[in-house]
Amino acid sequence: MASAAWFISPFLVLLALWAVLVPALDVSPRTFPTIGAVWAAFTSGISDGSLWTHVLASMARVGAGTALAILIGVPFGILMGISRGVSGFFSPLLRFSVALAGISWIPLATLWLGYGTGAVVFVVFNAVFFAVVYNTMLGVRQISTSLLRAARSLGTRPARMFTEIYVPGAAPSIATGLRVGMGFAWRGLIAAEIIATSSGLGYTLFLSRQYYETDVIILMMIVIGVLWLMMDRFLLAPLERRTVERWGARRQAGS
Repeated sequence: MASAAWFISPFLVLLALWAVLVPALDVSPRTFPTIGAVWAAFTSGISDGSLWTHVLASMARVGAGTALAILIGVPFGILMGISRGVSGFFSPLLRFSVALAGISWIPLATLWLGYGTGAVVFVVFNAVFFAVVYNTMLGVRQISTSLLRAARSLGTRPARMFTEIYVPGAAPSIATGLRVGMGFAWRGLIAAEIIATSSGLGYTLFLSRQYYETDVIILMMIVIGVLWLMMDRFLLAPLERRTVERWGARRQAGS
């Protein structure tokens, strides 16, 4: 409880300043809304279902792009981790691609896939893929050499090496890469939705600008921030922690 209270304390301070300063300074609603106006926009979006529609659209795109990145990125990262030749060949390209922000792929994504969900999923995939590949490669290289030698000496087949040695051994690094990649993916998602779709939180945020609906703009910003905090605090952070607790010690011990 104390930890939760400390976590939300800065947001409470921000809300208090918002509640006091906006009315006191007589700020125009077209410049910045009151808390009451944002709350009204929230209740309206809940009652007519539009908010749920946009949230589900954004979450589905994040989920699809992330799933593809994991399915392709983990095996490729393991291959780079076990093969110095593959790693040496692809590492320069990997470092080059990591430096590119996910949103920089939006123009090409729309040219290749058109305006719609496909382009957004591609941007999310791009953001998560390189982080997962790089961290998976690092995780494989940290697996105990004695464990690898023992498995090979016992004649462990490649499929079992993959599922029982490489994936569990690299799991702590994979979880870290996923958490980092999801942070980039969420920002790329919002930017891509602004440009490439007609639904989602990013699209609604940008559309509201045309009508000076600052209450909806602030509401979308709050929803985006809250969703990311919830994903990170209740899903990604516990996943990373539990993965490290379960596999990290075993990797270090080589057992």
